[in-house]
Amino acid sequence: MKQYRTAFFLAVSLLTRIPVNLARLSDADFGRSTLFYPLVGLLIGFILCVPVWLFPQADPLVLAAIITVLWAGLTGGLHLDGVADSADAWLGGLGDIEKTHRILKDPLVGAAGAIALVAVLLLKFAALTVVIKHQWFGVMLVAPALGRSLVLVLFLTTEYVRASGLASAAVKTLPEKPAFWLTLSVLGIAGLLAWQGLVLVLISFWLLRRLMLQRLGGCTGDTAGACVEFGEAAWLIGIALSL
Repeated sequence: MKQYRTAFFLAVSLLTRIPVNLARLSDADFGRSTLFYPLVGLLIGFILCVPVWLFPQADPLVLAAIITVLWAGLTGGLHLDGVADSADAWLGGLGDIEKTHRILKDPLVGAAGAIALVAVLLLKFAALTVVIKHQWFGVMLVAPALGRSLVLVLFLTTEYVRASGLASAAVKTLPEKPAFWLTLSVLGIAGLLAWQGLVLVLISFWLLRRLMLQRLGGCTGDTAGACVEFGEAAWLIGIALSL
């Protein structure tokens, strides 16, 4: 039980800015922590719903702006950084795998990365406005959990191409069977809640994964972060378009 408690708090520390004190960690802890990614996503979703519950009469535009900023703040921009790095690398790499990897490691954000960041945040903001207007708050609750479930799907189906790093340790020790059933459960719940959103999520994931294989030969931590952000945006947009 202690090892799973450690894994949960490790997932919290990796995926959010919530302060957590952890003792010495093993590679297996990183692998087990992936099983808690959807749960941490659910926690994030709950926090995102708080402004709506506190200010039910506020304008949807204002609430959507607050939630978008809160969303980025809770995660410390971790996955948004993956969006920017991936966009810069995929466009700047020009199909050269070695050059693409080199750009991914560059901490600076280029024009493509900046455009991708604005696009993702704008899509989320616009879709949140519609969702809040229709008071479909379950969608907001599920969005972060679904996005982080895509990391499990990616790690289960795609080779990790870096030899070191936190994500490398997680992939190597990932409990595959529990991860598979957990992911299937989250996708099933999302499909029952709003199949239109799930369809767009799966399409966006397929396109991103295909691009990863073409440009990198596999996935990295940055591209996993991009999957989270684009998955969340696709979920919200798919639902907003159906309302």
